[in-house]
Amino acid sequence: MKIHEYQGKELFRRYGVITPRGFPCFTVDEAVDAARKLGGGVWVVKAQIHAGGRGKGGGVKVAKSLEEVRAHAKRILGMQLVTHQTGPQGQKVRRLLVEEGADIRKELYVGLVVDRGTQRVALMASSEGGMDIEEVAAKTPEKIHKVFVDPAAGLTDSEARNVARRIGIPAAALGQAGELLQALYRCFWDVDASLLEVNPLILTGDGRVVALDSKINFDDNALFRHEDIVALRDLDEEDPLEIEASKHGLSYISLDGNIGCMVNGAGLAMATMDTIKLYGGSPANFLDVGGGATADRVTAAFKIMLSNPKVKAILVNIFGGIMKCDTIATGVVAAAREVKLSVPLVVRMKGTNEDLGKQILKDSGLPIISADNMAQAGQRIVAAIKVNKAKPKAKPKPKPEPKPKPKPEPKGKSKPKAKSKSGARSAPKARAKPKAVRTRTGKRKKK
Repeated sequence: MKIHEYQGKELFRRYGVITPRGFPCFTVDEAVDAARKLGGGVWVVKAQIHAGGRGKGGGVKVAKSLEEVRAHAKRILGMQLVTHQTGPQGQKVRRLLVEEGADIRKELYVGLVVDRGTQRVALMASSEGGMDIEEVAAKTPEKIHKVFVDPAAGLTDSEARNVARRIGIPAAALGQAGELLQALYRCFWDVDASLLEVNPLILTGDGRVVALDSKINFDDNALFRHEDIVALRDLDEEDPLEIEASKHGLSYISLDGNIGCMVNGAGLAMATMDTIKLYGGSPANFLDVGGGATADRVTAAFKIMLSNPKVKAILVNIFGGIMKCDTIATGVVAAAREVKLSVPLVVRMKGTNEDLGKQILKDSGLPIISADNMAQAGQRIVAAIKVNKAKPKAKPKPKPEPKPKPKPEPKGKSKPKAKSKSGARSAPKARAKPKAVRTRTGKRKKK
């Protein structure tokens, strides 16, 4: 789960981290009112979306008058902001943060992440903060300084001061900088974050260290402990399919491919997507149904995958441990019938009740393609898409042209006489000659 910059800064302030004063705004008038409340002569109008690179995309503007605040707010609100993290489709801006201007002497960078290798929180800091931190990490990694924090001791005074010194904090500000880094670590730890970034962390003209930005991602598995953080969730910033999946207890992430994947277990899901790529396909999603999937949950998973118009085939890859293969098979058959599946479906099952599950699929009468291993599943799903593409589409039957309706005859006029084939009117029929009838006297009499 992610939150907006202004929400992250509210969390920072709870831990004593200094941030600029500012107000979230949802309308242009609110933005102007926020600038009036802040006072001063310089303000920053910031787009609030769950993506970095907003400055380069035109979503962060400095204003030196209330008229400029209004103009910037009017332009940014409602824009489709495109950054390197949103993709080409961009993200619509629905919220703003209006802050007081800052006297920036130096831009720095601080970030915290969970390092799986050391099983510790890694604190990273650099003297080269700002919009191009990714380029710094790629081209000059020696400028990124790291500390792997012992969870029993936390970030110590000496570690914090040493990092601050290495990124260029002057001696007079080392004490405040060390306290700020320790406060960021406590915040990261207490809220069960998976990522925390301040870019830039600035050194001001008067020697203060200030968090000019805030980015926090949370571990979804720990959100049950943080109702106050769950309340900060902005559904407008999330994929509608991912929101729907969360309602059914499914772990779902949209991708750019055309093969829907349904798997039980995150590791198997990753391996399945790698297998699809290996054989020339492209996964459309990551979808983990978990270990306790029911037929209803499987049906929901199928509906979510098929809601993506890019999906041209579905691969189901199940390892039956806690989750039994026959349960998944029953769910797959029920789901395929309910959604009236029209794309190729490949199913690979291994584990508990494997044979029973395969028999259920076979007896269903549905055109389900079975696979015995992951390689075979990858090959068959890619081949199924190619075959489906090659099938000629049935041409729609032309609709018969409607017959023209006869024009109604005008009232009060006699019908015109029929014309002959030559176009002349036909002559009137001659009267029949009277027949002669013989009388009793033998004389003929005209009838």
